[in-house]
Amino acid sequence: MSKSFRKLDQAARAAWMYYVAGKTQHEIAEVLGVSRQAAQRLVALASENGLVRVNITHPVAECTALSERLAQRFNLTVCQVVPSGGMETDSINSMIAVAGAEVMMQFAEQEEPKIMAVGSGRALRATINEMARLDRPQHSCVSMIGAIASDGSCTRYDVPLWMAEKTQGKYFILPAPLFADSLTDKELWCNHRIYRMVTDKAAQADVTFVGIGQLNYHCPLHTDGFITDDEVNHLMEEGVVAEIIGHFIGANGLRVVSEMDDRLTSITISPHPDKPVIAFAGGSEKFQAIQAVLTGGWVNGLVTDEETATKLLAEAN
Repeated sequence: MSKSFRKLDQAARAAWMYYVAGKTQHEIAEVLGVSRQAAQRLVALASENGLVRVNITHPVAECTALSERLAQRFNLTVCQVVPSGGMETDSINSMIAVAGAEVMMQFAEQEEPKIMAVGSGRALRATINEMARLDRPQHSCVSMIGAIASDGSCTRYDVPLWMAEKTQGKYFILPAPLFADSLTDKELWCNHRIYRMVTDKAAQADVTFVGIGQLNYHCPLHTDGFITDDEVNHLMEEGVVAEIIGHFIGANGLRVVSEMDDRLTSITISPHPDKPVIAFAGGSEKFQAIQAVLTGGWVNGLVTDEETATKLLAEAN
């Protein structure tokens, strides 16, 4: 690697921190181990060399290498790794959202009508927030998960609606609670004509975007009222470490069977999909969940951070 390329590589890293993570030049200097003046020059160099536009056009070489290795190890057709060295979770999530939006745009910008199935979660919503607005009324956004909690309230993270607003496309809501009260109740919801129409449309999706949730007392499913304290306890005792649209996954990557499956109304997912299923997740808190999902082959696309990618590869070896 030439000296000039290394300089641009460092400038790109500084640009990620400054323009995406909102770091000050002093904070950048501390992370990169340079003086504040050097950090200021790196940010200026990124701007002068056209590295910073709507997105950062110069990839960080280490992150590019990690994404290639991660894709090969876990059979991913889409893989993006963002810088994360020395940064806290909020900054990492901001970077994942920006990089994830670029991935989403590759599908959303296409003129050919697309069916995009969309999951749930804060990371997914943050990613969609970073997308540019498009005029693609020919696209369809289909919800994979019911947004109704047991008390009748709806989640604030109705992600597919946000996607439809960004693309100006049609929005197909899954008309059911995430978990029905009983098997009989589930059958009532799932046999409704509109429910069947939406699930049929989701099965035809050209691309699927999902979040990966960890399973603990602070996970969104619990804090948003979709599962109770007792249910969290039971799932953890059964070895659940990850969740995708209500499907619970163990550390070995296999689906963990529970009585809650009888009440789950989400779109059914299967490992080793033949169409793009892309997840957006990173940070140390979600590492075990991401590892389980990749081990089980539940997704074939991932946008994550370099510390997570490095650890995934190290433990895989």
